[in-house]
Amino acid sequence: MVLKADEVYQAGLELDLDERTVVVHRLLASLHPEDDAPQSEIDDAWRDEIGSRVDDILNGRVELSTFEQTRRKARALLDDLRK
Repeated sequence: MVLKADEVYQAGLELDLDERTVVVHRLLASLHPEDDAPQSEIDDAWRDEIGSRVDDILNGRVELSTFEQTRRKARALLDDLRK
């Protein structure tokens, strides 16, 4: 029996949140099978990225913004896109 996308979607909605999360993650991962890096490599890469960003902040290489400044900038960008 071959399920259609809508049937799979409807069945997925019957799953609890945790089960849906697992299914979504697996489906997304199946789109890029060559990206099958072990979780430890992924964790290491994120740890390096976070460390680099914290280092940039502590050494003044980036300018931080408040939430309000960032929200205003994002809204302005969205407004420009809608024009």
